[in-house]
Amino acid sequence: MDLDEINRLIELMNKNDLLEVELVEDAKKIRLKKKYDGGMRVMPAMAPMAAVPAPAAGQAAQAAPAAAAQPAGTIAIKSPMVGTFYRAANPEAPSYVEEGDAVNKDTTVCMIEAMKVFNEIKAEMEGTIAAILVENGQSVEYGQPLFLVKPA
Repeated sequence: MDLDEINRLIELMNKNDLLEVELVEDAKKIRLKKKYDGGMRVMPAMAPMAAVPAPAAGQAAQAAPAAAAQPAGTIAIKSPMVGTFYRAANPEAPSYVEEGDAVNKDTTVCMIEAMKVFNEIKAEMEGTIAAILVENGQSVEYGQPLFLVKPA
């Protein structure tokens, strides 16, 4: 594989908003990976988690004002997409993070399922999880705060 072929792969990645490409030819293997930008990240499909009923309209209205009052000194990790929020990779696995856990920019904090694709969400900051704002199995919107982090 020559430099022109690698450049074509990079152009393909940029044109199609791909974060990672892996190509295997004979005994040669090339893997190109962009720095994760907080956008959609494709993960292999996993077993579906048990559905959690969505809150009633009155409950959702009550939760919105509480989320709007963000404590001073915290930063929100927001949803990069619309989908279903999961705290763990599968129902039997432990949660990615709990309140009080230290995180760094590479720490996976949750998964969001969108159109049968599971997307890992990274903290992208250093600090301590101060609050978990979303219930497991709850639908989330783009830009919705998921966690509050007290920066390190």
